[in-house]
Amino acid sequence: MIVLETERLLFREHEPGDLDAFCAMEADAEVRRWVGGRPRTREEAERKFHSVYLKPARGRRGMWATVLKAENRYIGYCGVYGDGVLGYYLARPYWGRGLATEAARALVDFGLRELGLARITAAVEVGNDASRHILEKLGFVHVRREAGERRSFDHFVNSIG
Repeated sequence: MIVLETERLLFREHEPGDLDAFCAMEADAEVRRWVGGRPRTREEAERKFHSVYLKPARGRRGMWATVLKAENRYIGYCGVYGDGVLGYYLARPYWGRGLATEAARALVDFGLRELGLARITAAVEVGNDASRHILEKLGFVHVRREAGERRSFDHFVNSIG
């Protein structure tokens, strides 16, 4: 099931064939630095993939497989989940191409227009200037900093009213 499509990306349910690319992304220390700390082992990544991402979709909120259409290649997972939380995680070879901005812009629009959300929120680990820049470019406003012992996050909101 394709949930959403942009000029260069499509968002769909995860498929078993996405596993290797997912595991490679989860093993990348630079990717994991901004989304949870240490790299995952292949076994840990497979367990997460099967327990979280291969479950049947429940509605249109969730983290969707993100595919670069030109290459028909899985490059990450992005979506709007829960009470309107934006998330975008891309494999490092796809950083710096404007793909995260394209994904985030489409997902914010999708959340507000298609899902009927009044606002979208996002959290970015302090120091992740690229993600912070994306959110600011899309009109998100910083609302608070959550300081932790090992990790701290800046929280943002984007609303239509």
